Amino acid sequence: MCHVHDDHFAPDALDEDWLRQAGAAGWVVITKDTRIRYRETERAALLAANVRAFVFTTADLNGAEMADMVVKALPAITRLCDKRPPPFIARIGRGARVHLLVRR
Repeated sequence: MCHVHDDHFAPDALDEDWLRQAGAAGWVVITKDTRIRYRETERAALLAANVRAFVFTTADLNGAEMADMVVKALPAITRLCDKRPPPFIARIGRGARVHLLVRR
């Protein structure tokens, strides 16, 4: 099942708030916020919430391109989620390659 951020949270919800709720629900987060891993408040919230996060590292993707990348990357996403306990941040790059970036 896939959940869309704005179906559950206000569009301007603080990352710290929605990440905590996503972590409590056990959701895997997929985001195009390429800077989330560099901003200390959001990174700390993500790790404290025990979230598995995947970040697109290509900033100029449209919705269809992101969906295509997720479909292609899904086997690698699933393997990483099965292999690594949360929390972690991984990237989805061009060619739908998945690489672990940050783990606690």
